[in-house]
Amino acid sequence: MDLTVRATPRLAGETTVPGDKSITHRALLFGAMGDGPSRIWDHLEGGDCRATMACLERLGIVVERVAEAEIIVHGRGLRGWRPPAAPLDCGRSGTTMRLLAGLLAGQSFPSVLTGDAQLLGRPMGRVVEPLRRMGARIRATEENSPPLEIDGGSLQGVRYELPVASAQVKSCVLLAGLYAQGPTVVVEPAPSRDHTERMLRARGAPLESRGFEHTLAGPVERLSALDIRVPGDLSSAAYLLVAALLAREGRLVVRGVSVNPTRTGLLSVLNRMGARMTLQNLRSEGGEPVADLSAEPSTLRAAEVGGDLVPRMIDEFPILALAATQAEGVTRVRDAAELRVKESDRISAIVGELSALGAHIQERPDGFNVHGPTPLHGGPVHSHGDHRLAMTLAVAGLVASGSTRVQHAECVADSYPGFERVLGDLAPGALEGG
Repeated sequence: MDLTVRATPRLAGETTVPGDKSITHRALLFGAMGDGPSRIWDHLEGGDCRATMACLERLGIVVERVAEAEIIVHGRGLRGWRPPAAPLDCGRSGTTMRLLAGLLAGQSFPSVLTGDAQLLGRPMGRVVEPLRRMGARIRATEENSPPLEIDGGSLQGVRYELPVASAQVKSCVLLAGLYAQGPTVVVEPAPSRDHTERMLRARGAPLESRGFEHTLAGPVERLSALDIRVPGDLSSAAYLLVAALLAREGRLVVRGVSVNPTRTGLLSVLNRMGARMTLQNLRSEGGEPVADLSAEPSTLRAAEVGGDLVPRMIDEFPILALAATQAEGVTRVRDAAELRVKESDRISAIVGELSALGAHIQERPDGFNVHGPTPLHGGPVHSHGDHRLAMTLAVAGLVASGSTRVQHAECVADSYPGFERVLGDLAPGALEGG
């Protein structure tokens, strides 16, 4: 699917965004580990989360659809999963593969984790290495890429210091720690999203966190079943919020968005840049802070981004780069080399595609510099099969002169099914054929 977007001065209205992708993955996995059924409302139906659901079903977990926005995961406990008859296809989802690797390392049967070509090229050494230290038997390619062949068995708790802040690696090790003899200690160099820790505690796991150090006392015999309503995904809301900031007129409200403090780095940066945004109706849903966010046209100024802020906005750097093209001054991003091992090399891809639209952006080993404000012009751009890049380029089309054609934009369904429809509703006339 190609998506053609035309420049439009106005973006306005109220909307919601799909359920948080990170929380949906974990709600499915924790539901499968729970003793009995767990009900999940407003889960994300995107491709990545469907991959997690399909893998669980191959492991003997029944996922029952009750209504359009409601499912029941019939948990089989921590040790009641069935050996899969075939390799588990994680699609393009690195979260699926990394979190399942931790859980399967403690099972009593062998399994294989695989995926499509994009995922098979992503590095998995960051989870393979700590799991092997715990006693897991894992085979990977010479580059520590998938497929991962895992012989489940006896694990021992370890103390593991993450070389880079990563919620996926932290979660993988903690989940393996559920099956390990003795304490498993994970030390982060900086805070990363904490959905796994919140869910472990909510389900009765003996997890203690002190600063950046998390200790799980294993082995754990059972986890409670727990119902959860998944809040809207801040990463998905980010595209619409930035579109509203860059518009010339209108006002946008996005309701029911997760504002977990480990995820709100982009909001902090945009506020420093002068964004006219407000957070209202702050409340708690399912143990997660949730709020309604509003944004309206703003005059932005450049910002410096690096250090501990990076993990708190690791998925939002493409849309930040676009915002920076319209900000006064030079926005500098550093300490973000992690972006090179996402669904695409996001540093190289965002620099290349925004440059094609006229942006003055320079690639750095661990980030980029953006000079603004710079007028953008439409033209053909490519998603690189990366949902976050595709949506960023679609928003760029709203402010670029002429029309912008985002090639292979079908990947937006990985995290935001229906994105193009919502964009067309909020900015009438922006989409070709809309």
